[in-house]
Amino acid sequence: MRPARALIDLQALRHNYQLAREVTGAKALAVIKADAYGHGAVRVAQALEAEADGFAVACIEEALELRAAGIRAPVLLLEGFFEADELPLIIEHDFWCVVHSLWQLEAIEQARLSKPLTIWLKLDSGMHRVGLHPKDYHEAYQRLLASGKVAKIVLMSHFARADELDCVRSDEQVAVFQAARQGLSAESSLRNSPSVLGWPNVSSDWVRPGIMLYGATPFGEDQAVAARLQPVMTLESKVICVRELPAGEPVGYGAKFITPKPMRIGVVAMGYADGYPRHAPTGTPVLVAGQRSQLLGRVSMDMLCIDLTDVPQARLGSTVELWGKNILASDIAVAAETIPYQLFCNLRRVPRLYSGA
Repeated sequence: MRPARALIDLQALRHNYQLAREVTGAKALAVIKADAYGHGAVRVAQALEAEADGFAVACIEEALELRAAGIRAPVLLLEGFFEADELPLIIEHDFWCVVHSLWQLEAIEQARLSKPLTIWLKLDSGMHRVGLHPKDYHEAYQRLLASGKVAKIVLMSHFARADELDCVRSDEQVAVFQAARQGLSAESSLRNSPSVLGWPNVSSDWVRPGIMLYGATPFGEDQAVAARLQPVMTLESKVICVRELPAGEPVGYGAKFITPKPMRIGVVAMGYADGYPRHAPTGTPVLVAGQRSQLLGRVSMDMLCIDLTDVPQARLGSTVELWGKNILASDIAVAAETIPYQLFCNLRRVPRLYSGA
């Protein structure tokens, strides 16, 4: 059996969720969209359900998967509904729903609903992706209440640059949000992972930890609270071939690496078809046989090459950690000029093995 696999530590997941609660004192929706960022949404929800205040997913398909698996906790649809005919399903399964556009508000006003909805009313405070314009926000709130079809409204927005700790944009967005919600009596939700970790002065009754749940930092620099996160996923495989090469020999496609001296090369069963980034360059860190080493040459679809020259204990069958508790996903992301979010979400073909249930 091919040795590539992803080990998922559910105890680390629970630690990270509890950290979000600890540092904010707020209720926390665990964000498990995109199959829990590649970690397996159902297993993640099952591991957290006893303590989580609820979950957040992108769309109704993801939410229905949770209900089919027996998850009864609140589930928020972060993009709301895409068609008005989703509203009966939202009612049937007791989903919470974001409203970010006037057409969604109008669809609720016109719908015949068997019971009222829980709505998270989203403001565009400056990210300019989705959300109501500040001039429409107060009226939208009042129209939802007047419709008689809403049991509760939570006021929300989303930060565009909270992962930049020295950027004033988050403070500007908070000011826009506070002005738009003036006179509205409702709970609020502003803080995503970077603002949970790095913006302690932002008031938020609900927080929405996403990437931090999985133990990866959203920051490009060291940050005290992020340092307390525990990596949840360890992506590993094994050495399937060992080559002794003289100086001057090319390694891999395109001869992107030429041996500068006699070298011992290990071939690992891991490639971009598994989700490892193709553009990770020579020098990207790996851990082989318990010792730090590096990637060599271009990543192939199913294999990659690593340096065993100074790892004498490494041999055929030695375990290789591509990212995890020793080689951080954020370090791989920096080397490959991407982000940990994409590394996790791109994972495929690799079986997931769970521990700490």
